[in-house]
Parts: sequence; C-alpha cells; structure tokens
Amino acid sequence: MSRDLVREFLTYLRIERGLSANTIEAYRRDLERVAAWAQAERRKDLLSLSREDIREFLRWMSEQGLEAKSMARCIVALRNFFKFLILDGVLKSDPTISLERPRSWQALPKFLSIEEVNLLLEQPDVTRDIGVRDRAILEVLYATGLRASEVVALRLGDVDVDKGLVICLGKGRKERLVPLGRSAIEWVLKYLPIRQRWLGQKTSPWLFISPRGRPLTRQALWKLVARYGRMAGLGRVVPHMLRHTFATHLLEHGADLRSVQMMLGHSDLSTTQVYTYITNERLRQIYDHCHPRA
Repeated sequence: MSRDLVREFLTYLRIERGLSANTIEAYRRDLERVAAWAQAERRKDLLSLSREDIREFLRWMSEQGLEAKSMARCIVALRNFFKFLILDGVLKSDPTISLERPRSWQALPKFLSIEEVNLLLEQPDVTRDIGVRDRAILEVLYATGLRASEVVALRLGDVDVDKGLVICLGKGRKERLVPLGRSAIEWVLKYLPIRQRWLGQKTSPWLFISPRGRPLTRQALWKLVARYGRMAGLGRVVPHMLRHTFATHLLEHGADLRSVQMMLGHSDLSTTQVYTYITNERLRQIYDHCHPRA
C-alpha cells in the first residue's frame, strides 16, 4: 500500500511540482530508508508512523553517523509525503508537525584544509590512464565547487581551457559560468588524449567517461572520491565536501560573498553565508593559537 502511495507521491512531485529528477530520486531514497527502518524496528509501514517513531528514527540516523544535511533532507521528504497524503485524504494528521529540529542539524559544513586537499589530489596514480582522469576530476571538483551531479553532467564543450571557464547547468536548469584554475586546466588537458583513446572510433558528448567510453555516473564519482579520501587517511570524504572546501578557501583568502554565491549557484545569499561562520571560527582559532595575549 505504502509503496503505491510513494510512487504516486513521486509522480506528483514530477508532474505537479516540476522537481528535478535528482531531487525526486533523493526523496525516493529517503522514503525507502524510513520505510525499511520502520519495518525492521517497529513492524510498521510509513502510514502508521507516529511522531515518537520519527523522533526515534532521527536518533537512529544520528547514531549511524549520517550528516546533518541528510537528516534534514529526510525530514523534508517525510513532511512533503505526509502533506501529500493529507491533501489526498489518506491521512487526517501529520506526525511531522511541530517536530523539533535536532541540534546536530545546525552543524557547519565539513571542509578540508589546504594541506588535506593537496594530500587528496596526490592520491591518484597518474602513471596510469585512469589515475590521470581521476586527478582531473578531483582538480575540477576543488577548482570549481561544482556539485557531483554537475560534474558528471559536464559536456566536452562546457569547458573552455583557453579562457579558463566552465559552463555549468545547475539546479532549476540555471546556467552559470565558473572559473577553472590553472592546475585543473593542466590535468584536464592531460586527460583529453586519454579520453579520445578510450572512445576510439566512438563519440561521446560527456567530458568524464569510463575506460569503456560510458558516461561517469554520480555513484561512481562518490566512490572515487571516497576511495582517495581513505587512501589519504582523511576519513570519510564526499564530493560535496570539496564544494564546501572551495567556498571556505575562497572566503578565507579574501573573496567577497556575492562572488562566491554566483560561483556556487546559490539563489539565496543566506545559503552562502554559512561559510562566513566557518571562516570566522577559523580566524578565532588562529588568533587564540597565535596571539601572545589571546
């Protein structure tokens, strides 16, 4: 029953609300995660969950080490799902109403230091073709702050190595220009002949491909970044962490907030302002460590 309703909900999101395929897929995964937990821990389906059940689910997510952003998105998915069921007359009350936000949701984005970024970038074996491609991917992620979905969607024509620019199609299909640094350009240029060898007589519009000439998937990108993060001894590293790192390092070195907002593709400046808290906290730490009378 709940599976059919979930499918109806996802169809509603796509047709009535016009949400992107990536957002709908994220909602689907979140609802499946809640449903699996509810069945295993409560012997309930989604429609039977109480407010206390959802609170317990949040505690479970926190214990699993899931990031605050993942928890927040999961609650948004649940709220929209229950709202849909109420509008459709399936439910009379919403168990997510007045659900307090756990303090852990307020955690600041995690980012890498410059030394950690350099360590991560050095992990691919650039004596091998696949290592050159992976180095180019890591360089582009850090140089541009693109989302994982935006990197795998890059087409060959989206990168202008002469001008040092990337054309990115972001959320809401909004196009933006992002500068591409010298180091990233260098590794993209090293990768391009390898890409052509992999394709042979075939063609592909995508910039980053597999050795078989297939488009790089978002899942493959996540695994790639995570693997090199472990190799570097940095623990759990995900593509979005490089996006946070990109923004934080720009602000630490004097970039203005509006420019960073434009490069990240944030529609609201308040979304970008979270990085100012990070840089302020870093300044405080540096001051406390370095000033004789701190």
